[in-house]
Amino acid sequence: MAESKWNGGGVDATAAMMLHGRVAIVTGGAGGIGSAVSKHLASLGARVVVAYIGDPAPALSLVSGINSSHPGESLSQQPRAIAVEADVSDAAQVKALFDAAAAAFGEELHILVTLAAVLDYSYPPLAETSEATFDATFGTNTRGTFLCCREAARRLVRDGRGRIVTFSSSGVGSLRPGYSAYAASKAAVEVMTKILARELRGTGITANVVAPGSTGTPMMYTGKTEDDMQRYIAEAPLGRLGMPEDIAPLVSFLASDAGHWVNAQVLRCNGGTI
Repeated sequence: MAESKWNGGGVDATAAMMLHGRVAIVTGGAGGIGSAVSKHLASLGARVVVAYIGDPAPALSLVSGINSSHPGESLSQQPRAIAVEADVSDAAQVKALFDAAAAAFGEELHILVTLAAVLDYSYPPLAETSEATFDATFGTNTRGTFLCCREAARRLVRDGRGRIVTFSSSGVGSLRPGYSAYAASKAAVEVMTKILARELRGTGITANVVAPGSTGTPMMYTGKTEDDMQRYIAEAPLGRLGMPEDIAPLVSFLASDAGHWVNAQVLRCNGGTI
C-alpha cells in the first residue's frame, strides 16, 4: 500500500501548513473575508496577488500593510503582495490578472482563491428581481468564478501543490427570502467546482469550496437593521456572527500540503448555524 506523505512520511504538521515560495491569486482579495485570507496566506509565506475592482485604496492599503510586515524576505526582494485591478466577469481582464501574477512572481502559480462577489442589498424577492440584478449577480459570482477557474486549470502547477478554493455561501442551504439570485449563483459555483475537481484528475490539483455562514463584513451588514442582525446572532449556536479571521485559516489549510487529501468538497464554515 502506498504511504501517504502526510500520514506516514514524517511531515511536521506546522511545516505542512507553510506556503513559502508559493504564489496565490485572491479575487475580492481586499474585501471583508478577502483581506483576512490575503493576510493569512502571506503570513504563511505565500506571495499574494490581491485582485480588486473599483476604488484601489483598500487594496493598496492592504498590500502596503502586508509588505511592511514581511519586508525583504527573499534574495530577489520581491514584494510579498501586489494589487491588480480586474473585473472577473471579463475574460480578457482575468487573463491579464494571471499574466500580472506571472510578471511579478514568475510563471509558477500555485493557488487560486475566488472571493469576488456581488449581492443586491435591497434583497428583492424573486418576483421583483430585475434581469439586470440577476445578470450582474451571475456575471460576477458564477461567470467570474468560471473564468478564473478556467485560467487556473490551465496554469496551476501540476506537481501536487496546485490548489483552487472557490467561495459559496451557507445561504445555499438556508434558503432565505431575498437571496434567490445570490444563492442560486453560489449553488452553481458549488457544482462547477466539484466537477472541476474530477476533471483535474491526474494533475495533482485540488478544487474545493468554502461556504461561510453569517460573517461580520460590510456585505453582511449592508441593508440590514439592528433587529435583523440580532436574529442572525440568535440563530448561531456559538452565540455570535463569524468573523473573517474565522474563515481565513480554513482557506490556508486547503491551500497547503496539510489539505492535500481534501478534494471536491463543500466546507460550510459557519459555526454550526446551518
